[in-house]
Amino acid sequence: MPTLADSFMTALGLISSADPDLLEIVGLSLRVSLTAVLIATLVGLPLGAGLAVFRFRGRGALVVLVNALMGLPPVVVGLMVYLVFSASGPLGVFGLLYTPTAMIIAQSILVAPIITALTRSTISDLLGEYDDTLRVLGANRWDVVGTLLWDARFSLATALLAGLGRALAEVGAVMLVGGNIDHVTRVMTTAIALETSRGALPMALGLGMILLALTLILNAVVIALRSRLEAYAHG
Repeated sequence: MPTLADSFMTALGLISSADPDLLEIVGLSLRVSLTAVLIATLVGLPLGAGLAVFRFRGRGALVVLVNALMGLPPVVVGLMVYLVFSASGPLGVFGLLYTPTAMIIAQSILVAPIITALTRSTISDLLGEYDDTLRVLGANRWDVVGTLLWDARFSLATALLAGLGRALAEVGAVMLVGGNIDHVTRVMTTAIALETSRGALPMALGLGMILLALTLILNAVVIALRSRLEAYAHG
């Protein structure tokens, strides 16, 4: 029976030899998560900035809702998407269940509140500093949104990376709507769960090491962006 050390060395061999199955799983994971973050960004940045800048009835309730949605349980999101796209669901006719598209939709729903809430918080802080100046310059609310989004670009980049980290690490929702189908919807987190359950530790360890490396890279980029932001603020 292979020891843990043997499994670890085999996992390193899979990575160093660019095992096709491993690369396929990693590639799908990145495509799904990056696409989901892009969609969530297109929704979350303007919505978060709008919540910070515009004043309207029900705004406070909407802010509370967005903050609450940051803690959405992934399995609940997966269940909702599953019900919508199942054969008996309202959008079942499109046949999207157990496809990467369904996984992207689920991850977008999970990530969008994170980006929205962090954007609102960041823009609100900047608005307190620059609102009077922008009013004197005659900027309307849309000008303010655009100006503050650009000025907060380094801080907002960290919000996007936080969303990407959430997407890459998610397993419950993508398992429900993707089905973990080999060569179709198997991503790193679901593959790790499957390979571990059936005792195929080398593949699970290899994917785990890649996922950990991606997490460390994301954190390093966040730290670099924060340092850049501090230097920009003081310079």
